Amino acid sequence: MAQSKEEIEHNTEALDQFKMDWYSLDGKVAIITGGNTGLGQGYAVAMAEAGADVFIPTFGQQGWDETRALIEKRGRKVEFMDVDLTKAGVADEVVAKAMELFGHVDILVNNAGMIKRNPILESKDEDWDKVIAINLSAVYHMSMAVSREFAKQKSGKIINIGSMLSFQGGKYIPSYTAAKHGVAGLTKAFASEMGAYNVQVNAIAPGYIKTANTAPIRADKSRNDEILGRIPAGHWAEPYELMGISVYLAGNASNYINGAIIPVDGGYLVR
Repeated sequence: MAQSKEEIEHNTEALDQFKMDWYSLDGKVAIITGGNTGLGQGYAVAMAEAGADVFIPTFGQQGWDETRALIEKRGRKVEFMDVDLTKAGVADEVVAKAMELFGHVDILVNNAGMIKRNPILESKDEDWDKVIAINLSAVYHMSMAVSREFAKQKSGKIINIGSMLSFQGGKYIPSYTAAKHGVAGLTKAFASEMGAYNVQVNAIAPGYIKTANTAPIRADKSRNDEILGRIPAGHWAEPYELMGISVYLAGNASNYINGAIIPVDGGYLVR
């Protein structure tokens, strides 16, 4: 069926709305938990490269100088806060401090996490509690704290960090698997309600990345070969290969993506 003149004009106007600056984060402020090392540091540098100033709550001061140099090299501001995100009330303190330092917050990346590896029959209750506290409960509390501000300003982006273990059972990491499944659920729950406030909530699910957390797996030849055999790309990802998706989800180009769990895995899940 031929389009009417009105439909053609509408489509033309709609297509003309697209601008490359939708990928820019100029003037934005991002809170990135655990943004001082590993993948979190990559997300922090990526957002600074795209124009955002960055606030990084961390447990301890490892990597602060290096991260500061990487971000200031890009002409952006960065501030740090040494804090235990598993403690009651800390999430509200983090958001309040970011507001005090920068005046507003536009992006939250829930990146901080830890992993404990043991066969399931050897798993310890204290390990379960620690992993769930930082990988899941802190995600909830940080998302709640920032959502209150986002609801007032009628805009915001929450980017959670999931895992292949958001989809699978894995081996030797029951607490991590449970937490990352929970992150996927929280992402969908917050997206369902916060969309009404023009807030988008999504998750990145990294595949097998060369980080300190995966060093023990890469050192195990049989496990390493098993994983590589399932990755169509044929290699473990470098941390920089996760940086682009974080900028995309933080910017206006992704405004109609909400509640998605996006694998960045070289195709691992297709096999």
